[in-house]
Amino acid sequence: MSKQFDVIVIGGGPGGYIAAIRAAQLGFNVACIDEWKNDKGGPAPGGTCTNVGCIPSKALLQSSEHFEHANKHFAEHGITATGVKMDVAKMIARKDTVVKQNNDGILYLFKKNKVSFFHGRGSFVKAAEGGYEIKVAGAAEETLTGKQIIIATGSNARALPGTPFDEELVLSNDGALRVGAVPKKLGLIGSGVIGLEMGSVWRRLGAEVTILEGLPTFLGAVDEQIAKEAKKAFDKQGLKIELGVKVGEIKTGKKGVSIAYTNAKGEAQSLDVDKLIVSIGRVPNTIGLNTEAVGLQLDERGAVVVDADCKTNLPGVWAVGDVVRGPMLAHKAEEEGVAVAERIAGQHGHVNFNTIPWVIYTSPEIAWVGRTEQQLKADGVKYKAGSFPFLANGRARALGDTTGMVKMLADAETDEILGVHIVGPQASELIAEAVVAMEFKASSEDIARICHAHPSLSEATKEAALAVDKRTLNF
Repeated sequence: MSKQFDVIVIGGGPGGYIAAIRAAQLGFNVACIDEWKNDKGGPAPGGTCTNVGCIPSKALLQSSEHFEHANKHFAEHGITATGVKMDVAKMIARKDTVVKQNNDGILYLFKKNKVSFFHGRGSFVKAAEGGYEIKVAGAAEETLTGKQIIIATGSNARALPGTPFDEELVLSNDGALRVGAVPKKLGLIGSGVIGLEMGSVWRRLGAEVTILEGLPTFLGAVDEQIAKEAKKAFDKQGLKIELGVKVGEIKTGKKGVSIAYTNAKGEAQSLDVDKLIVSIGRVPNTIGLNTEAVGLQLDERGAVVVDADCKTNLPGVWAVGDVVRGPMLAHKAEEEGVAVAERIAGQHGHVNFNTIPWVIYTSPEIAWVGRTEQQLKADGVKYKAGSFPFLANGRARALGDTTGMVKMLADAETDEILGVHIVGPQASELIAEAVVAMEFKASSEDIARICHAHPSLSEATKEAALAVDKRTLNF
């Protein structure tokens, strides 16, 4: 007999598990279906973010940063460290522990909030009286019926045409997080978030890293001034980044991977590496949902078509996160998950796409919110710009990391903040102040007049705000 629920969430990633918990908090009888498995075959909710994305990559970035500091920077602090070695197996094991802790944390939250969890793949069977019938294909097949369905099935790594992932030589983000030894030579196709973060991890550990990027500009979505500053830092670190390339034939063999490509000048080139990471974006994951059984509308990319409120073409069916339009970011999925749960409850859930922050967790970190200077110019918006370098920030000097700057853009007439862009230490934390300010329609003067702790990196944000009006305190 089918089990009855008010809300069924298909997918237990950031959008799904958050939606399920919020719906349960609002008084609904909720089920969440997720098929991720750990190495023992048990449930591993959290989606790509927890299992092969945000969380494990940050664990490896932290480990590799410690290693680089011990080898290259401890001496500046009077600390002698000799014979420092990296045990890659132990680093990977620590990463796996961090992932499991997050998996277990989600299962605990389900139990605490009385969310019924089903381990397996969820798919539509048919429309049923008052809702939809959903099949769970797991260790034991079950059938659930829900009045409201939230699709949160995430995304998959995009492969190069003709070059599938084997996760041994040609790696997606999944394989890149499970490399068992430092490759002598590592190639990456794509200089986006995954490419730069994984390239940074293995470069710090001793790999010779080459990144091939098809676009003629570096980090085209980032403010141009910030992107140039970041590129200088990566070049100095030894990351080799080639722009404007066209990748040709890729061959794998006993010796590794050979990539044929033409450079920005149109000259034929080749690159031989031990392993190749392909990070050319992600595609919505609707595989196995059986959308045709109920007539759920998908677009040409395979994404679920939704309106501004995340409603699909079917009554009572919603979709959030990577499987719909908008940026493929875990925190965007979370915001949509909460909003949908509240809309189901008759409340007014809201997601402001203009204040969703972006972060690249390299060193230096890159973070931004709002529009870039080039976007404002293209839109014909009159604006004022101010920036402040970490080189002149006392806390940054004490940390020993003065790379980068904070840049603020404000409306020329109203002074409302239109965008904040940061490259430098702890940018991922500093950007939160800008997000709050923009949500409350703050002006640059508002930031400039707020008392910031001294010495702190956040003073650079205050100085950037002061610089918008050509003022400075020079902390």
